This record gives sequence, C-alpha cells and structure tokens, in this order.
Amino acid sequence: MSNQTIHRISGHVVVGLSLFAMCLVVGATVLVLLGVFRPVPGGDEGMAARLFQIAVVLLVPAGTMFLATADWRRPQDVAKRLAVPAAALIVAFSTLYYMEHVR
Repeated sequence: MSNQTIHRISGHVVVGLSLFAMCLVVGATVLVLLGVFRPVPGGDEGMAARLFQIAVVLLVPAGTMFLATADWRRPQDVAKRLAVPAAALIVAFSTLYYMEHVR
C-alpha cells in the first residue's frame, strides 16, 4: 500500500471518528436538554460515554498515521484536511465542558 493511499484512508478515519465523537456528545446533550434522558449524578456514564472515549483514543493512532504519511512540501493541504476534525473535537469537548461545569 502506498503512502498516499494510507494518508487518504487515515484522513477519512480521522474525520469519521471526530464527527462520530461530536455527534455522540451533542446528541446526548440535546436529549438531556429536552428532558428525554436524565443522567444520574455520580452514576455510570453509559454506552455513549464509552463510545466517545474509544473514538478519542482511536484518533491518536489514526492521526499519527495521517501526519506520518503527509506530504509536508504542502503543509496547507494537511492543515485543510485537519480543519473539520479539529472543529468537531472543539465542539465535542466544549459541549462536555458545558455539561459538566456550566449547566
């Protein structure tokens, strides 16, 4: 498998995992705000939290592979490909912070 193929696949994995993590957090937050889901304080976080944690952990090897196979002669292309995952993770972690501390 060529570096370009690995780079393309790992880029898709990074985007997919970051959007998946964001959707889990935002979806759970919407359910809480609508009153459909009421988490127990100090209780088990549930399956969504475990899936979020797994997605974030899997981002490390996928991101490492993406960066290792990147064409660094064009760093602006690498930065463009990381814009959506970065924004999704900022939304996810900001939402988590809001739900834990502000609300």
